[in-house]
Amino acid sequence: MEEVPEIVIYTDGSALGNPGPGGYGILMLYKSQKKEIKQGYRLTTNNRMELLAIIVSLEMLKVSGREVIIYSDSKYVIDSVTKGWVFGWLKKGFKGKKNADLWRRFLKIYPKNKVKFQGVKGHANIPGNEHVDKLAVFAANDKTNHLVDEGYEASQDDAGMFT
Repeated sequence: MEEVPEIVIYTDGSALGNPGPGGYGILMLYKSQKKEIKQGYRLTTNNRMELLAIIVSLEMLKVSGREVIIYSDSKYVIDSVTKGWVFGWLKKGFKGKKNADLWRRFLKIYPKNKVKFQGVKGHANIPGNEHVDKLAVFAANDKTNHLVDEGYEASQDDAGMFT
């Protein structure tokens, strides 16, 4: 019999324009507890928001060593972790890799729990995934609460220094 994960998390990211305004949505379930989180950013990418949603959800866990399943429609994040790519990138200092700031943050929090990823198809009427998609899109559109994605914007400033 398959063990039921202790904590269930749904995450999604959104970017309007990619790059453009973006946001993430998170739904965390533990026994009878439910927590929703959303946050928008003024300029970012979809992949950054997908990854940041997972990071923030793991950072929200107060206790370590738990069985956690994360449902995500991000092939970028799921493949990077489950196929071991991110661990190879770490060994090479993330040379030439995008989102190194977020991957480093992920790698600090990831080992604290027993995390499994479950890929889901986006916009396929999976209630948890549909819910976090709405949260992410709302956050991306809600310019009154946007933060600055410093990791992204700093990399863009550096990219245009020389021709």
